[in-house]
Amino acid sequence: MISTARQQPPPPPAAPPRPGVAFGSIATGTGFRAVIYGPGGIGKTTMACAAPGPIGYFDLDDSLPRLRGNLETSGLLDGIRVVSGIESWDALRRALASPGWDGIKTLVIDSLTRAEELAAAFTLASVPHEKGHKVQRLEDYGYGKGYQHVYDSLLPLLGDLDAHCRAGRNVVLLCHDCTTNVPNPAGDDWLRYEPRLQSPASGKASVRLRVREWADAVLFLGYDVAVDREGKGKGSGTRTLYPVELPFCMAKSRTFRDAVPVAADGAAIWKKILGQ
Repeated sequence: MISTARQQPPPPPAAPPRPGVAFGSIATGTGFRAVIYGPGGIGKTTMACAAPGPIGYFDLDDSLPRLRGNLETSGLLDGIRVVSGIESWDALRRALASPGWDGIKTLVIDSLTRAEELAAAFTLASVPHEKGHKVQRLEDYGYGKGYQHVYDSLLPLLGDLDAHCRAGRNVVLLCHDCTTNVPNPAGDDWLRYEPRLQSPASGKASVRLRVREWADAVLFLGYDVAVDREGKGKGSGTRTLYPVELPFCMAKSRTFRDAVPVAADGAAIWKKILGQ
């Protein structure tokens, strides 16, 4: 006699056990992330060349040939390794991802302002309009959309630099400066110095604000200027490095809070910047 009893289906396979959370110790030996900005000719490049070496130097602004004599006189030239062939955004990112960085203690991009221009050129060449055609200017993408495209193109650079920091190398980004109005919800807006990087008024797709969040230190290098009662500025060319937010400059630091007069001894300044 044939049984008509229904056979039960086999039970489903057991789900693999979920891995538990992994805890570890605080990382040591990671590099420091510094942004230094200020007006052209104030000495940002020379300061960067005094960072712990050997230095892998991206001279996007072609500053080093004009400073070669001064760097040689001050004994800084021997510690600089210029990264050659960087004429595009792709070339910059490929160099950062390439092997051969062993022994380099500090990586410098001079300047991030110029690197952002390379990212904008890359965006125009590789990101079509939403209707499929290429555009000639960032404004041609439509209101605010060009800013977002450049932001998306540039953001992976910070990941590239983080990999170098995890490998123990310091990263120094030099920027030119600009003046901008600071929105003040509690009262009147005011004007201050900030790094010259893309930053729409809305704050959305702001490279400037994202870089400030990313960095361990954003340092403003400015001339010492006093204003008399007649509204005339006076100064003697002395310079100061500012590590904290002040009404006239964007700044931050995880290692020191007092403004530092900039003298010839760059090594002492870097010990303070790096918290050594």
